[in-house]
Amino acid sequence: MPDRLVTAAAADGMISLVAGTTTELVREAQARHKLAPTASAAVGRLVTGAALLGASLKGRERVTLQIAGNGAIGRIVADVATLDDQSIGARAYAQNPEADVPLNARGKFDVARVVGNGQLQVTRSFEVGQPYNGIVPLVSGEIGEDLASYLVRSQQIPSVVALGVLANPTGILAAGGLIAQVMPGADESTLERLEERARAMPAVTDQVVGGATPEDLLVAFIGELGLKTFREIPVEFACRCTRERVEIALLGLGRDELLKIAHEQERTEATCEFCKKRYELTRDEVRQLVARTESGAPSG
Repeated sequence: MPDRLVTAAAADGMISLVAGTTTELVREAQARHKLAPTASAAVGRLVTGAALLGASLKGRERVTLQIAGNGAIGRIVADVATLDDQSIGARAYAQNPEADVPLNARGKFDVARVVGNGQLQVTRSFEVGQPYNGIVPLVSGEIGEDLASYLVRSQQIPSVVALGVLANPTGILAAGGLIAQVMPGADESTLERLEERARAMPAVTDQVVGGATPEDLLVAFIGELGLKTFREIPVEFACRCTRERVEIALLGLGRDELLKIAHEQERTEATCEFCKKRYELTRDEVRQLVARTESGAPSG
């Protein structure tokens, strides 16, 4: 079943929602990076959260989530951008993809332990103007709670976030999530009701592995509060890396370092952190980059 997001509202517009299934997206990330089970859960939750936030993107906007913790997995990055007017592309990686720890006391992936203490940074890049950065300390390392904390602290939007990844030794079985936000003017009890609904709702992954759609997730969560769906948004793994961007990154090393590389290596290889695609430049091609630095040619 293709991954997709669905946006909606409830309680006469006082609650904004987005739910999505991201099994294929997380499966692709796991395969490309050979993620260990706990690393798969951490990366899968983060890229699912990024995709859900990406439902509001327009034009050439982009949202990037970065967790910098002191746990075994190190830095985790998830990035989402619009592919066209109808869909979005997401990608992610972990600094230490082989990071793994035993299951926690509840028999679940111990994402909090593999992430550790640190901070979550959310960057929104717009077609025009400077990017907006919001940074908050991690409250649990479970990622869903941390994203909810960001929405409250940085955007002053009380939110409930549910993210899940189900995996076994053969790979990713299910992934998905939901974000519900309380709009200005809502009754003070609305957030409490949402939190109660989140506790009562079956686990996201249990629903998805059983065949639940994003619409099913929304109905299971919102219950008697009423629901009106709006947009359906396909989501898929997509990387924006290009050879030109690799050359720009190499130009950033400077003339002396490029000369050293050209002298020492017959071929220079660069690998995209997000998709693992490898780009190769010959010694002559690196020397051409040196010539660009000497001529003052634009770097892109």
